[in-house]
Amino acid sequence: MRKIIRPVAVAVIAASALSLTACAQTSGSLVPATNGSYTATVNKSIQVQSEEVVKTVPDKAEINYGVSSEAADPKSVQEKNSEDLNKVITFLKDSGIAETSIQTTNYGLQPNYDWSDGQKITGYQMRTSIVVSDIPMDQVGTLISSSIEAGINSISNVSYLSSKYDESYQEALKKAIESAKTKAQAMASASGKTLGEVISIEELSSYSPARYNAYENTKADTGLLSKEMAVEPGQISVQASVKISYELK
Repeated sequence: MRKIIRPVAVAVIAASALSLTACAQTSGSLVPATNGSYTATVNKSIQVQSEEVVKTVPDKAEINYGVSSEAADPKSVQEKNSEDLNKVITFLKDSGIAETSIQTTNYGLQPNYDWSDGQKITGYQMRTSIVVSDIPMDQVGTLISSSIEAGINSISNVSYLSSKYDESYQEALKKAIESAKTKAQAMASASGKTLGEVISIEELSSYSPARYNAYENTKADTGLLSKEMAVEPGQISVQASVKISYELK
């Protein structure tokens, strides 16, 4: 019986070796079957990323103002800053800005030092930031130039925004998906395959209000803003990007 069994055992071992050799030569992964053997699986999908941009004309603006005041002591500087701030808010309302579009932020109080005489405090400075939003584009230049007389002595930045951002973003998103499909079809064709159904789709871009900073850290001195400033907002770039996986046939 030993002469009969040994050839059978050798045959089984040889068959197993051939099976494993075939799996090793096939791209993919080894998956255990129910009978304890292994079968090869091939990755039949393709993943692509795409990004598209849509331009839109801004129709609103947002200005970050700053009101700085100086006085000999903390109480005096607080009172002076509050007085200057009230003048600015009154000016903005008289200019047609709605109360809901005016927001005071970033209150700051700090001492002024004379470093030539050690660390001597010579007075105090207080700064309050004001964010003015929903400004019509045709009012921006006049508002900036006339704000000096009201007590505004710094402009942190001017931002341009578009009320059509949502619409433009959806358009950019559709274009990104179409672009991804075109790219995937080209890759599939080059590899001798046919593009199948969508397996998964992921939005990679972060949704946020579109804005373009035109001016930053501008000192609102009389020489710079004595006349109406020319405002050229240009266009806003609204970007969308996606990642899509497709089936390959």
